[in-house]
Amino acid sequence: MKLRADLVLRTIGSDHMIVDPSQDMVDLSTVYTLNDSAAWLWEQLKGIEFSPTTVANLLCEQYDVTAEKAAADAEILIQDFKKQGLLEK
Repeated sequence: MKLRADLVLRTIGSDHMIVDPSQDMVDLSTVYTLNDSAAWLWEQLKGIEFSPTTVANLLCEQYDVTAEKAAADAEILIQDFKKQGLLEK
């Protein structure tokens, strides 16, 4: 799976948002907010094929988290990305 290439992560202050830059005006109903770790993961995954294992490994490398917790968090994040339409089809 891959992140949609047409979406861009923007950081304004301490807020991280995924936006579609092809819109003339930002439609706030299609802006997705990310926490710091999800925004960091977005940057790491941008432009590459990845799996839940990839995400879990990145979490383990960056944060003090067990492999089991990282795997569970990776699944939740990927399911949320799918639900929000942030992955390529």
